[in-house]
Amino acid sequence: MTANTPSTAKTSSDVTGERADLLAALANSRHFLRFTARDLTDEQAGLRTTASQLCVGGLIKHVTQVERNWADFIVKGPASMALPAEADESVYANGFRLLPGETLAGVLAEYDEVARRTDELVVSLTDLDADHPLPEAPWFEPGARWSARRVLLHIIAETTQHAGHADIIRESLDGAKSMG
Repeated sequence: MTANTPSTAKTSSDVTGERADLLAALANSRHFLRFTARDLTDEQAGLRTTASQLCVGGLIKHVTQVERNWADFIVKGPASMALPAEADESVYANGFRLLPGETLAGVLAEYDEVARRTDELVVSLTDLDADHPLPEAPWFEPGARWSARRVLLHIIAETTQHAGHADIIRESLDGAKSMG
């Protein structure tokens, strides 16, 4: 494994090339996900408006956790993604919904903090080619390794996919769309 310890002294405004492109793609995907939540109440953000179990607030909560986990993977490797022994399916399912006491503002604030940390990571990584083995899981190819670049592309894809889900849920809620 190649070391991928973040370096220091750069800011996102200093970044060009591939890293600037990754940051721009992340920012664009995040914008559309956040935009689906504009002007929603906490109650609306928690409503399921389609046949799925998904809601706008829950999708933002899920994407926040996914981004946090994968950014940790870039730095610490597969051990950072281990599930606690007490985790069960309800823990996973609760990651997709607003629970009592959770607010849309709180979920968005946490998302902003995770996004800020990920952006700092993109700027400071010593090597986008540094990789780690993926954790053992039925959905990963055995023995596969992902580079920091591949992980960042996955975060972008995950965010974009869920921004689309959120847009459908929002349109079903009150007719508002992200585009068009």
